[in-house]
Amino acid sequence: MKILLLDIMDTVVRDPFATEEPGFFGLTLKELQRQKDPTAWVEFELGEIDEEEYFRRFFADRRPVDGDGLKATFRGAYRWVEGMEDLLRELHGAGVWRIHALSNYPPWYRLIDQALGVGRYLEWTFVSCHTGVRKPTPEAYLGAASALGVAPEDCLFVDDRQLNCDAATALGMPAVRFTDAGALRRALPLLA
Repeated sequence: MKILLLDIMDTVVRDPFATEEPGFFGLTLKELQRQKDPTAWVEFELGEIDEEEYFRRFFADRRPVDGDGLKATFRGAYRWVEGMEDLLRELHGAGVWRIHALSNYPPWYRLIDQALGVGRYLEWTFVSCHTGVRKPTPEAYLGAASALGVAPEDCLFVDDRQLNCDAATALGMPAVRFTDAGALRRALPLLA
């Protein structure tokens, strides 16, 4: 059985960050980026800080954040990337691929699963908040292959970011840059 490692945000699920988060705070995206703590999100994604600490450090000036409201906004905004639910359903049903998430994300991946049920089609195995490594760090890819008991070349990695795909291929792991579900569907038979 082949192994498919999927990025989640903007590959499987639309990332609500740029569209929903600024509006929640009544700011533009640029204003929000200037005002946020520059390291808190990455530390949250790596599992180095918990949600409470993330909200405490959300803004550089440490103003209070309605964390429950922000999470509810994100949960309500998660949407499938067009065509991906159908493709994952087919891949899961065919039984040819073992499908795992390889994603930079905090424990909020559970919100994605609550909203969309992505876990029906893949295992949330390699989410950075649990692995402690983020793409494009080599350990993100090598650690996934090692944990699955396979060589990097026995996996196929899919991500919307070329940088992450390049990092995988540099380690011998085949990668497909995601542009849309149709293109991915056409690429998979060639790699099955």
